[in-house]
Amino acid sequence: MLRLLVAALFVMLPVGVQAGTVTSPDGRIAVELAVDGEGKPYYAVTLAGQVLVAPSSLGFNLTDEDPLRRNFAIVAEEAGSADSTWEQPWGERRFVRDHHNELAVTFRQQDAAARQFTVRLRVFDDGLGFRYEFPARADKPEWRIAEELTEFVLAPRGTAWWIQAGDWNRYEQLYKQTPVDAVSVAHTPMTLRLDDGTHLAIHEAALVDYAGMWLQRMDGGRFRSTLAPSSRGAKVVRTGAFTTPWRTIRVAPDAAGLVESDLELNLNEPNALGDVSWVQPGRYIGIWWGMISNRWTWAQGDRHGATTERTREYIDFAAENGFRGVLVEGWDHGWDGPWFGNGREFSFTRAYPDFDIESLSAYARQRGVRLIGHHETGGNIANYEAQLDDAMALYQRLGIDWVKTGYVADAGGIIACNADIADPCGAQVMEWHDGQRQVQHHLRVVQEAAEHRIAVNPHEPVKDTGLRRTYPNWVAREGARGQEYNAWSAFGNGPEHEPTLVYTRMLSGPMDYTPGILSLTGQDGVPMASTLAKQLGLYLAIYSPIQMAADFIDSLAQHPREMDFIRSVPTDWADSRLVAGAVGDYAIFARKDRNSDRWFAGGINDATARDVTLDFGFLDPGVTYRASVWQDGEGATYETEARHRIAYDSFEVRAGDSRRFWLAPGGGLAIRLEPLPR
Repeated sequence: MLRLLVAALFVMLPVGVQAGTVTSPDGRIAVELAVDGEGKPYYAVTLAGQVLVAPSSLGFNLTDEDPLRRNFAIVAEEAGSADSTWEQPWGERRFVRDHHNELAVTFRQQDAAARQFTVRLRVFDDGLGFRYEFPARADKPEWRIAEELTEFVLAPRGTAWWIQAGDWNRYEQLYKQTPVDAVSVAHTPMTLRLDDGTHLAIHEAALVDYAGMWLQRMDGGRFRSTLAPSSRGAKVVRTGAFTTPWRTIRVAPDAAGLVESDLELNLNEPNALGDVSWVQPGRYIGIWWGMISNRWTWAQGDRHGATTERTREYIDFAAENGFRGVLVEGWDHGWDGPWFGNGREFSFTRAYPDFDIESLSAYARQRGVRLIGHHETGGNIANYEAQLDDAMALYQRLGIDWVKTGYVADAGGIIACNADIADPCGAQVMEWHDGQRQVQHHLRVVQEAAEHRIAVNPHEPVKDTGLRRTYPNWVAREGARGQEYNAWSAFGNGPEHEPTLVYTRMLSGPMDYTPGILSLTGQDGVPMASTLAKQLGLYLAIYSPIQMAADFIDSLAQHPREMDFIRSVPTDWADSRLVAGAVGDYAIFARKDRNSDRWFAGGINDATARDVTLDFGFLDPGVTYRASVWQDGEGATYETEARHRIAYDSFEVRAGDSRRFWLAPGGGLAIRLEPLPR
């Protein structure tokens, strides 16, 4: 591992110095931190000399003090740079380079209180991040933030891909594609393609003990941060010295540069857990699609899904087909009755009578398989936190080392009791899924799980902001409209949804999308907006270190040739590259297995049939590979029963070769590339 750090330079400045500037290592991106004539702090960004982000305000409104908005002067600057390479324990690529220049500017308000904050800015070749740093105060123990006033004033025009923030359905929405000046209030990441082809994504990194950031368009291309609400009035309450999350802007000349950026990961702290060899990527199956498609139920009764007998069948199938885990939902007390947005009756240690968790976990271990735990809270985090230690201790004793958590409640419907995470439960208090209280909760769960050597996969989560670097047991999450929507209505997600996720939601981190519905049907036989080949291409396009084959095991067994691919596709990569694609249209990746010399390539398409020429220049030079191909069959389309048509091929290929592939409407592609003996 290479580490090179250039020491920072700290300079105290006389009042009246009004600006500081820092550039990316390649010199193309330049960012200015300054104050205007009213003493209002701002930043501005240029790309190759052209204005990218016009002067954009920095500051805060507070609930109990005057705003931190104007009458500031710059009183200190600190500059530095860093160039290091660090290793991910698992991920899209093994090694990540962190190469940036840094500028920290301290702004002091020119009034009796002389309040101040520092803005720390890091500029990379692929974007920038900045955060606020607040000192401890002798005059007052708390900072009570009513609203953050950070702006993003986009100078050029362009197109945005976004979902509505503050909506009842959290992040589980179809993406809108609109002009930038038609956005209302958006979740991040928000992706933009400017009229000159430049690609941007606005997001945040290291969201810890703070409210999630939304983007509210004020006018034209001017956006202002809006923090997720809180029951306390103040959206953020902090004591002592603290830092905010980083506000990030990815900048790339094309879609590939946007997708391959590690900006947010680099802005997070290094691994805080030490040895994490116990965090094991892998594939899994589960007792889940049966409830989603209404064949079985979570609740007790004649159609209860989580039975001992059925779980043994799934364990056997997993053992015979190389799956590491079996997810079981509906195993514990609490699913009978109105659990949605309620969760008061959930027990995370007491199994239903027809589910023998002790014998099943032992049987799974005998067969080389692990049960995957499930903790649905119904949004009641007060009930969950009261049982958290006992629940994790039970799983550790049983050898259950992955847990899927859930927070099924409407936005604003988290039952949190009191505002402070350390307070005992009192009167019922409701919070938001991405407010400060829930951000605190998720980190508490991840830290508690780590003490029991358990990896966590939350659904209905707070958005990903790169914290998997600091807590590598935070292996995946949902945080978008997932596969289950394909079960509930004909063509539920639409064929363009997944090719849009690649360039939007997936910029934040791994997603548990649950691919592998090889039957291509959901509840009551509703058709999915997918070909069979697309279900395989999802394993390459939607990254997660834990990948599910989500269909019923009898359906999986009916597709032996597709299972040949699913059994072989890794979930941990040495390298990943987007080799062809456009935002919302299609995405083709090449990924190299971390544990062998094999490459895999493929991806997914929207509703437009297209020919894609794949350049195999990513392959290791001088090596001949046997390519095994799963592709859309002639006439395949998501719109008819032809969605089941799939074609198979095999050929030899070397670096520098190219080949054309046809992608069906709603289609996909999957290729396994195995080196031949020399």
